[in-house]
Amino acid sequence: MSGPFPGAIPQGFSFMAILELSAGASLAPRLWRAERALGIALIGVGLASAAPAYADQTLLVADNGTVHCEASAKDLTRISLKDDQFASVSKVQATNPADDFQVVNEPLRGDIYLSVANGFSKPTISFFGTTRKGFVYKFTCAVGGSDARQVFIANADVEHPRPVGETWPAGLSAQDASARLIAAMYAQKPVEGFDITWRALVPVKIDTLLVQMVGQYVGASYTGKLLKITNRGNKPGVLSEDKVAPADAIAVSITNPRLAPGEATTAFIVQRSADAGGQP
Repeated sequence: MSGPFPGAIPQGFSFMAILELSAGASLAPRLWRAERALGIALIGVGLASAAPAYADQTLLVADNGTVHCEASAKDLTRISLKDDQFASVSKVQATNPADDFQVVNEPLRGDIYLSVANGFSKPTISFFGTTRKGFVYKFTCAVGGSDARQVFIANADVEHPRPVGETWPAGLSAQDASARLIAAMYAQKPVEGFDITWRALVPVKIDTLLVQMVGQYVGASYTGKLLKITNRGNKPGVLSEDKVAPADAIAVSITNPRLAPGEATTAFIVQRSADAGGQP
């Protein structure tokens, strides 16, 4: 086999093809080349949890999320919402009265108050709360201590709204859509209609190269994938688009095709989505 990395990949195969084969995907022929993009600085994205609880617990929770809190074993526990009120609570009545707890929905402020029975033996209590704004939270509260407790809850989506993605005009050609998608992946910008995942998968070693998918944009018609490729060999090499992308790709762009030993680069791959008749 000719090329900068002899013996790295069987003839006609690409890095993405081998990654997809490991997941059971199949191959088909040819692709066109998009313009090469610039480099990208990857950032770790995570959901920040609330500040540590001291006398009061202040928690940031998403809709349909779980509130992990602390409830008093001997006194009342107050749970209050920021800029919202509880409309209802739901719990299962315990068969043993000693294992039951009470939830009272205070109507003036919309708070709820928890209390457990004397001799309560379970380590946690669990129930659901629905707010006037329509948010639903599951509560799992550890029971302990004799002092009264307070829990303050803010909704994560309200406190930190998700950025509005850019909107593409209708009727874009595959080439224009791919160029826009590659630019969005490079800038890590949200795009309306695309679900974005930043998660590093297990890297695959291909001869002297280490190939890892670290991000994905999935839309109804197109799917964009971001690869990190590292030269683990002791010689420089040159990457080509037809070796980086699978055969059914619409577009591919390599940040830096010339890799020194130990150097890494990123590659952007655009394919048709499964719902649009292409490979996922």
